[in-house]
Amino acid sequence: MADIKINLLPWRQRVREEQQRQFINIIAGLMVLAVLCLVLLWQYYGNRISDQEARNRILTSELSVLENKIEEIRLLQLKRKELLDRMKVIQELQGNRPVMVRLFDELARQLAARVFFDEVRMTGETIFVSGVAEDNNRISNQLRNFSTSDWFVHPNVTKIDADDRYGPLASRFSLSVMRSSPKQKEEAE
Repeated sequence: MADIKINLLPWRQRVREEQQRQFINIIAGLMVLAVLCLVLLWQYYGNRISDQEARNRILTSELSVLENKIEEIRLLQLKRKELLDRMKVIQELQGNRPVMVRLFDELARQLAARVFFDEVRMTGETIFVSGVAEDNNRISNQLRNFSTSDWFVHPNVTKIDADDRYGPLASRFSLSVMRSSPKQKEEAE
């Protein structure tokens, strides 16, 4: 047999070139696929971020509306409190109206003879009275009258000055007395 020499190098080279081309095509395809995946992921997350920002804007606008409503509610509660306070004052005035009438009636009933009140002033539960009396005994009688009344307690003379304009023994006086309510005394007993 004769030696036959076959050169397989060009065939191997063509197969190698073909494999190299296929490898480059696969790499290029994978790169295109990777870029496409990146673009799709970019768009997906961009849309998610846009949607979330839209929801955030909606929440912000709703929060603004709710804060305005809360402020309106606070103002309404403040007005309500003011109205309730006014109603309470009016109710107290309405409730105290008969008491005040009775109190002035009792002041007139307890007025001693020859004693004249110039000024009657009330601060809280204390009544301040200033006036003129024919003599000091009349002032004492006035204090006793206040002591015997159910509407007055703790009468106290704060000032007595002689005043000749109203007579030789006349005196100008100031006294204080605490207001009391007979109903409160009955409830306490």
